[in-house]
Amino acid sequence: MATVTLDEIQRDFLGYLHRVQAGETLVIVQVDKPIAAIKPIETNHTRELRPFGLCAGEFRVPDDFDDPLPEEIIEQFEGKRIGTQVS
Repeated sequence: MATVTLDEIQRDFLGYLHRVQAGETLVIVQVDKPIAAIKPIETNHTRELRPFGLCAGEFRVPDDFDDPLPEEIIEQFEGKRIGTQVS
């Protein structure tokens, strides 16, 4: 962990940013007091993506999946009592 002054980082921000990208953590100080830390974001580049078709054959989508819902179910969603007439 390196310590840099606010003036130093203002003069060469990109240079210090490259150091952070290389893995270094910087502590910015002003009048010998730490005011901020800049550190690289930890990312997990080794994580593998899930393969397509991971659950192939595990379940079946019914043929009527996207058909309109029955009126009684719509009434339940709308908070209406089943079997009552709407006037």
